[in-house]
Amino acid sequence: MYKDELIQIHQFLVYVLKNLEDEYTVKDECKEYICLNISPHHIHRTKAEHKYAIFVLSTAISEVIANNNGGTSTTNISNGLNELVKRSKKELIKFQDDGALRYQNQKIEM
Repeated sequence: MYKDELIQIHQFLVYVLKNLEDEYTVKDECKEYICLNISPHHIHRTKAEHKYAIFVLSTAISEVIANNNGGTSTTNISNGLNELVKRSKKELIKFQDDGALRYQNQKIEM
């Protein structure tokens, strides 16, 4: 998926969250997303960062729905999304480590 497509999905999920805020309290579920300080209009952020933010935001949205509508299927979705967040975070850390290593190598060569 291209970065601009990820940003569009990110924006859509922000709209969904804002819609949910009209009916439910969403502060507790969104703490992790808010702490990321990544929003769709941060186009300078990497593709991996937006992907991670999408998974965190999706998890928050599924938790809001599960907490307010109940049901095991929504809880299962939330748990599955948590696993995607963990995998995405590992990918993000690896991506950042690779970038730092490349930067160090460039600095040494100069």
